Amino acid sequence: MQKIFGSKSVTPKKALLLGAGFVVKPTLTFLTENDVEVTVACRTLESAQKLCKDVKGAKAISLDVQNEQALDAEVEKADVAISLIPYTFHPLVIKSAIRKKVNVVTTSYTSPAMVELEKDIQEAGITVMNEIGLDPGIDHLYAVKTIDEVHKAGGKIKSFLSYCGGLPAPEASANPLGYKFSWSARGMLLALGNTAKFLKDGKTEEIPGSELMSVAKPYSTGYTGFAFVAYPNRDSTPFKEKYSIPEASTIIRGTLRYAGFPEMIRCVVNMGFLSQNTQEFLKPSPNPITWKETTAKILGATSSSEQDLTWAISSRHSFANTDEKNRIMAGLRWIGLFSSEPIIPRSTPLDTLCATLEKKMAYGDEERDLVFLQHKFEIEHADGKNETRTSTLCEYGDPKGYSAMAKLVGIPCGVAVMQVLAGKLGKGLLAPYTPEICDPLRHELREKYGIDMVEQTVA
Repeated sequence: MQKIFGSKSVTPKKALLLGAGFVVKPTLTFLTENDVEVTVACRTLESAQKLCKDVKGAKAISLDVQNEQALDAEVEKADVAISLIPYTFHPLVIKSAIRKKVNVVTTSYTSPAMVELEKDIQEAGITVMNEIGLDPGIDHLYAVKTIDEVHKAGGKIKSFLSYCGGLPAPEASANPLGYKFSWSARGMLLALGNTAKFLKDGKTEEIPGSELMSVAKPYSTGYTGFAFVAYPNRDSTPFKEKYSIPEASTIIRGTLRYAGFPEMIRCVVNMGFLSQNTQEFLKPSPNPITWKETTAKILGATSSSEQDLTWAISSRHSFANTDEKNRIMAGLRWIGLFSSEPIIPRSTPLDTLCATLEKKMAYGDEERDLVFLQHKFEIEHADGKNETRTSTLCEYGDPKGYSAMAKLVGIPCGVAVMQVLAGKLGKGLLAPYTPEICDPLRHELREKYGIDMVEQTVA
């Protein structure tokens, strides 16, 4: 209907949404419901069309971001480019956006390759907003909130712990790892090999990936219905500066898993199943060998009988006690490593194992996931009193809608895109580390979409 009384029509904003992962759909739906015209670009047209099906205001195209000319042509048509492709490709998108003076939003950490482009970003007068999903993203919004409040009241943050877990809901966790895959099993297992670096009691500590599962410990969140273990991940030391907490003597960011996960992973690692070395017997074949034969070859066992496989495993891995040994052996049996089932050969032990894990440990149609994120602050107030405060997010997925993980990455991304389009976040290379950026994002997520972290004083 034509508007009268001097009102003027508003040209719809346009977004180029790059990616085909599980986070794309909630971001796409969010934007189209906010009257943004979205072009979804994937390497294959079929993937883009699947995402756009039944979404009004969405268009699907095929696009290779490594084709500079084709990328520039699509970026130029948009007001904002949303890069939800692997982080290594973000610089290509940002360079195109610089050339065409178009804003960019990603959910990834700001990488050194992005920092190298900071001057060009500023000269182009555009916004490149990163780290606005769940972790990173929502975690920053609430860390900055509490730190800012404490500092303004004259207090100090003595310790900061932050742990996040994307897990199956408890009723869907009945497998040896207490884990299910909504994304690449390979990505999750390889992440376990990354070195962890953190600050503890004023000293910098470093844990090589090979020892990461050995330092995983039970972690009390105050929610006694969950039996979590926690271990550090990546490098937490830069957050002393990023969060402006020079006074903190302990800063650890890490991962939550259900109890039993570390011991199971340690055994799989010691067996040699995370090797990325190509093996002739694992190459694709019309007649693949069985799992028990594969396990025997990887272990160097004398035969593929379960007795010999058990002996070979025990020679490589130390079990804490008989109960743990029985539990882990039952887990390996559940995965199928002692079975006569043929493998799905993928050339390396890691990829061959992943093919089976993704098949056996996928989410069922009626199963839901869980996201649990918690910050724990040790605070010294201006009057000398001490407080332990937590901020906690516990969210379950909807089997008939979005997973918790997809929602908690996709919606914050969508909110950030709208704020970038409205010119609310400023220009340059940005991430949510200041109250000026965090406060409006946090407020909108809480008030409009019910995404909130619950704060409690626990000591």
